[in-house]
Amino acid sequence: MKRFATWAGVAGLAVAATLAATTPGSADDSKLEQLKEQGFARLAIANEPPYTAVAADGKVSGAAPDVAREVFKRLGVADVVASISEYGAMIPGLQAGRFDVVTAGLFMKPERCAAVAYSEPVLCDAEAMLVKKGNPKGFKSYEDVAKDTSATIGAPGGGTEEKLALNAGVPRDRVIVVPDGQSGLKMVQDGRIDAYSLPVLSINDLMKKANDPNLEVIAPVQGAPVYCDGAAFNKKDTALRDAFNVELAKMKESGDFAKIIEPYGFSAAAAMSTTTEKLCSAK
Repeated sequence: MKRFATWAGVAGLAVAATLAATTPGSADDSKLEQLKEQGFARLAIANEPPYTAVAADGKVSGAAPDVAREVFKRLGVADVVASISEYGAMIPGLQAGRFDVVTAGLFMKPERCAAVAYSEPVLCDAEAMLVKKGNPKGFKSYEDVAKDTSATIGAPGGGTEEKLALNAGVPRDRVIVVPDGQSGLKMVQDGRIDAYSLPVLSINDLMKKANDPNLEVIAPVQGAPVYCDGAAFNKKDTALRDAFNVELAKMKESGDFAKIIEPYGFSAAAAMSTTTEKLCSAK
């Protein structure tokens, strides 16, 4: 993704900082041994390609689970299993012990950073909107949706896009919670909502699969920041998070990280150009 190309120059610094900040000896032996013994780590995902996906046979894939699977394998945990969850339910589920980690494009924000222990950045993206061909309402930003008193926008419940729309002034009754990408696309096609918002790569994936010439993508959404996610752990499992970071940093440095995420369209340089500390302190 070209907009991330200029970030590559500081990639090495971010990797070096991670390696310096964590050591293999910091692993929470009890939690890690538990995962090794059971043979898998439990992931929360959203089934939102290319971040996450579940095949017809139940196999979990997508950029985020693929990274997590490789990291856990290097930590001695044989595999991962996943449960699909709405974004708003992921952190409560993690805190309640229903998952070991969230790997779902759960972008870092200060309030989320206060609730979970994030790994270093994994996937970065900007926001997009799916609209009818020609963008009949002329949307360029969430504020544009707010100004049009008849406009409605769909977004995942509890997700970044829902909050961005509400913060831009779109009334609650015009922000429609949509359970998944296919539902959002169908609602735009049927005229039940005027726009559906997801990250750029997710919207592009929907467009590719729909192959509908009557739809159009607005990207990036003006005024919306570029976000990065990370693997999110329970606050009690910070030592396990630290061990995860060690292997993640090694993968970034060796190029193995890029080999996993770049075929999905993500930029390794983008994730390597920043840190969790910076993202969690962003206003």
